[in-house]
Amino acid sequence: MTTKGQVKKAVKEAEEQIIEAVEEVQEQIEESEIEAELSVMQPLNEVLGQAEKAYAAYKEAERQVSRIYKENEQQVTKAYKKAEQQANQTLEQSINRAVELRDEAIAQALKVREEAEQQAGEAYERAREQAEKASEEAITEAMKVRDETITKAWVIHEDSIEKAWAIYSRVIR
Repeated sequence: MTTKGQVKKAVKEAEEQIIEAVEEVQEQIEESEIEAELSVMQPLNEVLGQAEKAYAAYKEAERQVSRIYKENEQQVTKAYKKAEQQANQTLEQSINRAVELRDEAIAQALKVREEAEQQAGEAYERAREQAEKASEEAITEAMKVRDETITKAWVIHEDSIEKAWAIYSRVIR
């Protein structure tokens, strides 16, 4: 049952008690009135005695109503304090859960970051190795082309020298 429901129930119970007390007093007053009417003939002392009894019953009912109001006030105060305590506990639980969720999110973010750093490091290492391999292949290819070019140049050089000597030999002879 909610706190609001508890408060309503306490108020309803207090109202019922007050109504019962008032009805009881009214019944006693009505009985006194009826008795007073019937006893018009009774001596004045009896009538005064009955009036005193009715007044005493009225005062008792008034005390009961006052007591019931005080009890009702105490019940309402108690219900509100309980509701406040429950609200504080709910707030505390919510804060604790939020802190747990935050800590979990931070831990997960750190894990993701570490994994990303590891993957980046691995990707860097692979890229560096590929770059070194490509560089070595390019150097090897360049050296091969250079060697072939030098070989061709020597062949052309030797052929040119032979032709030049052949022309020189013909000119000299």
